[in-house]
Amino acid sequence: MQKRLFTIALLAAALVVYFSPELMAQAAVQLYPPHWFTDMKWNKVQILAYAPNNGAFNQQQVTLKHRGVTLDKVHQLENGKYLALDLTITPDAQPGKVSILFTPKKGRALSMEWQLLPKLQGGGKDYAQGVTAEDFVYLLMPDRFSNGDTKNDRIAGMRDQSLDRDSIFLRHGGDLQGVINHLDYLQNLGVTALWMTPPLENDMPNRTEHGYACTNHYKIDPRLGGNDAYKKLSDALHQRGMKLIQDAVYNHMGSFHFTFIDLPTQDWVHQWDTYTNTTYKDQPLFDPYHADIDRKKMLEGWFVPTMPDLNQNNPYVANFLIQHALWCVQEFGLDGFRIDTYPYNDLNFMNRCNQALLNEYPNITMFGETWVHGMLNQAYFVENNLNIPFKSNLPGVTDFQTNLYGITKAVNEPFGWTEGVNKLYVTLSNDYVYKDPMRNVIFLDNHDKTRFFTEVGENLNKHKMGLAWLLTCRGIPQMYYGTEVLMAGSTWPFDGYVRLDFPGGWQGDKVNAFTRQGLSPNQTDVLDYVTALANFRKKSSAIKTGKMMQYVPQDGLYVYFRYDEQQTVMCIMNTSTQTKEVNFADYAQRTAGFSQAISISNKPQAYNMSAPISLDSYQMLVLELKR
Repeated sequence: MQKRLFTIALLAAALVVYFSPELMAQAAVQLYPPHWFTDMKWNKVQILAYAPNNGAFNQQQVTLKHRGVTLDKVHQLENGKYLALDLTITPDAQPGKVSILFTPKKGRALSMEWQLLPKLQGGGKDYAQGVTAEDFVYLLMPDRFSNGDTKNDRIAGMRDQSLDRDSIFLRHGGDLQGVINHLDYLQNLGVTALWMTPPLENDMPNRTEHGYACTNHYKIDPRLGGNDAYKKLSDALHQRGMKLIQDAVYNHMGSFHFTFIDLPTQDWVHQWDTYTNTTYKDQPLFDPYHADIDRKKMLEGWFVPTMPDLNQNNPYVANFLIQHALWCVQEFGLDGFRIDTYPYNDLNFMNRCNQALLNEYPNITMFGETWVHGMLNQAYFVENNLNIPFKSNLPGVTDFQTNLYGITKAVNEPFGWTEGVNKLYVTLSNDYVYKDPMRNVIFLDNHDKTRFFTEVGENLNKHKMGLAWLLTCRGIPQMYYGTEVLMAGSTWPFDGYVRLDFPGGWQGDKVNAFTRQGLSPNQTDVLDYVTALANFRKKSSAIKTGKMMQYVPQDGLYVYFRYDEQQTVMCIMNTSTQTKEVNFADYAQRTAGFSQAISISNKPQAYNMSAPISLDSYQMLVLELKR
């Protein structure tokens, strides 16, 4: 009898919670953004109110009550289930619950509470710090890095219930707790900033491991741990003096996003009579001879059939996206953004979005993915010195030119007048097109490209040469997870092969890179090499903020310097198949006055600069010069 009464009490309590007015209101009307913040420069906030089960919702009257918050205008959207509410939040507004009343022509009014929270303090110091050439960025895919909480491997009700580590296409269970668990590893490696593929909810039926098809902008994917886990990760990073970069996707969303399933307006996404894919050709954006249809297809065509292309010329869409970016900085304490598929966005919208972030957070930085071919093509999308009509305000880009035509050609292609390492030299010589090339992000590989170790034919010396270049060249270095332990894989025939699990991220893994259990001697050697170089870089003023000087390559031998008044670092790269002799006196402009060179590696060595040194084929030396 006592057990039965206890069960009845539990059921009664559950019913009270289930039918509570607050939860019922939340189910009836959804508000985006779900809350805002005091003391923001962006104080003209537009709430998108959505009533999924009320086709006459846009006929309701709306009133609002909170000191310092006014309701300026109510927009009746084309779809009767939506309203857009324009609010002004004055400087004297206090944190608290904003009461919003929705009153239909007939029936009972619905009262909702919308929170106004205090703005985070310390912006530019504790968060929104920006990511600069003083940082070393580590890119990972949460689903493939480490499974820290097996309870969220599958979430009931989500469309993708897959979980199979033997498949490169299905979910593997990695999450944000797994990342938190291994911050010691990243910090010891020399990493100062973390960039992850998008953590937002990706409630698609399949291929949800990568995160690029968002279905709810204001919800972190529960399979990664949800909003609380993301905040916990941000706090843990900042406590260590590290930074958090969010992968922003403005161009498209997932086809199961609520605003696509139930369009607020018909032009919320770009519509075509028949499905039209983007051409992936950036040239029509700046080509003086372009055809209008080519430009339209590039900008308004869909990236893939499951990713509808957002119409950023629709003012409601623009507000939705910009406010989301600002909200994320506040909500999660972000330090910067990597912007996906940058050339496919409306570039005037991107200038507006970038400026809104910079107005609010002057130190924050953004770098855009510009997978294009040619220095001028890439420079078009970033702050540049070009005399052209469109002027971008994007601070930096992912530098595909030093990747595609630079380091990969340098280590793989025989030397020639325009071949091999000369391509890296020429590419860097064109840096005059950028306002600040130090803000560009350089890399060897990423989640869309063949892994560098595979790119160099699993040649250990070439791999280490690439890593040495990455950690000494101008710009912001970004390393893809597992590069430090020789993870291999090609995008052909499937991109999943470059997104394999980090060894040791799952209980029972026979190889564990975090503890070094089971690593081969070569893996350990490269891990030590990266650790030595990256931690030297942390303290190197010459590399982080200094100037660069490069010499014309000679028969495969390429020499460049990073230097300032306090320090000189000499980098010697032998891309020849033959051993090369290096005379320090040949580089007297930078070597004069120095007598000793100390190699920076896990096996340091001192060199007397009065004598030549020999450098084996595909070897690179990073030397700190001493007087």
